[in-house]
Amino acid sequence: MEQAKKLIKTITRGIQEKKGANIAIADLRGIEGAICHYFIICQGNSPTQVEAITDSIEETVRKEMGEKPIHVVGLTNAQWVAMDYVDIMVHVFLPETRDYYDLENLWVDAKLTKIPNID
Repeated sequence: MEQAKKLIKTITRGIQEKKGANIAIADLRGIEGAICHYFIICQGNSPTQVEAITDSIEETVRKEMGEKPIHVVGLTNAQWVAMDYVDIMVHVFLPETRDYYDLENLWVDAKLTKIPNID
């Protein structure tokens, strides 16, 4: 559990490094059938920023924790990139794509924590 919390903080730092906005952490541990323990959701304002956020997360986690994502999908068009860190799935969206899929409300029983934007 402590490892997951450290990974969440490290991923959050990677997002903030590239000015990723509206970070939300959904705790899915109490949800039966959930594919992982946590979703970390954020957004960038352009495909270039979405890609930069993704690269920053990957680099920050690799440097600080020695871990790599098992799989990264969505970089081709960079509207929604998903990064699989086994118990933690990271979703980096463009704002309109995030609004459309509305992952924060997919599991209404999940505890949702919002991280304030850094200016």
